Amino acid sequence: MKIIVQKFGGTSVSSSESRRIVLKKIIDKVKEGYHVVVVVSAMGRKGSPYSTDSLLDLINKEALNPREIDLLLSCGEIISGVTLSSMIREKGYKAKVLTGRLAGIKTNDNFGNAEVLDVDPSNIINSLKDGNIVIVAGFQGVNSNGEITTLGRGGSDITAVVLGKALHCNQVEIFTDVDGVMTADPNIVENAKVIKTMCYSEVYQLAENGAKVIHPKAVEIAQQSNISLIIKNTFTDSEGTIIEKADTNFYNNRKKQFNDKILTGITFKKGRNQIKVKTDDEKNETERLMNDITINKINIDLINFFIDEKIFTVEDKDLPVMTNILKEGNYKYDIIKNCCKLSAVGYKMHGVPGVMAKIVNALWKNNIKILQSSDSHNTIWCLIYEKDAEAALKILHEEFEMYK
Repeated sequence: MKIIVQKFGGTSVSSSESRRIVLKKIIDKVKEGYHVVVVVSAMGRKGSPYSTDSLLDLINKEALNPREIDLLLSCGEIISGVTLSSMIREKGYKAKVLTGRLAGIKTNDNFGNAEVLDVDPSNIINSLKDGNIVIVAGFQGVNSNGEITTLGRGGSDITAVVLGKALHCNQVEIFTDVDGVMTADPNIVENAKVIKTMCYSEVYQLAENGAKVIHPKAVEIAQQSNISLIIKNTFTDSEGTIIEKADTNFYNNRKKQFNDKILTGITFKKGRNQIKVKTDDEKNETERLMNDITINKINIDLINFFIDEKIFTVEDKDLPVMTNILKEGNYKYDIIKNCCKLSAVGYKMHGVPGVMAKIVNALWKNNIKILQSSDSHNTIWCLIYEKDAEAALKILHEEFEMYK
């Protein structure tokens, strides 16, 4: 059985006009001989009546427990699924709508950000054999007690990929409102271009560090299962971006597109705060500090540890607790607020000298201060002030000629 999973985001199902475009893309795949599984998000974005944010606006979150909030939030995707199902049937095709539970998506008990533990695709397979286009409500699953759970922001991407894995699909199509993964945010960099092919690690770094094209967890799952991801625009015929394993074929295709380009994409994530802590290991201050951070479940990033000083960043949401730890522990510390993590990603930078120097010089010439930096085999991170974020994106995009 030739199966394909297509995922349509909130903007794709937000209006009757956009849903008609979605309908055509689904039926086109049926005509190509595919058995189609469609994953849908809630309709629209904040302000749309059935979007996730609009549903949250109906309640006082402090008055409800996470289990009850998940019950409410799961409704948006179900509404999208049933609405799309009626349109498919009007065209003479059979359709069946499944919730996360009926689709066999089993999760842990972490309401609001549940992890998928297993998928039993038998109900989906039987429905496909009966000639149905199967529509699955994204973003949701069920725990061992039969209670509805949600997978966190962007969870419909995860739904699509775990179903692709369970159904042994070669590829999963992710439809959104952009033409694919771009070299930079096109709302900031006017000459940003679509990246035709990427490897998993590149798109993971971009997604993890601010580019809102796909959930990074979905990329991880796709990589583990060697499923190709195709990011497409619902509203155009763009070929989109293919995300796949970095094998010989991948390198040859990339060479045709990028030639000697070192960077693939750049992005940034605001809401960071730099923490500098003086430590005396004779007083076990490092161990005590790390224990306090762990106990309070604070995520730290851009970690630079020296003998007598520890430097790292925390998100805005963790800053009040982090500040309290430092005060109560009588640490000598300094905090720089309103920072931004700038990420430059490219598989070809590994082993190439001078990339970091080029980034530093380009930012320095434009009076953009680098507060801290770090790197891996395919990513360089620089901590800068939030006020410089958009300018830095434009400068590096130009410096590395990513528009060509």
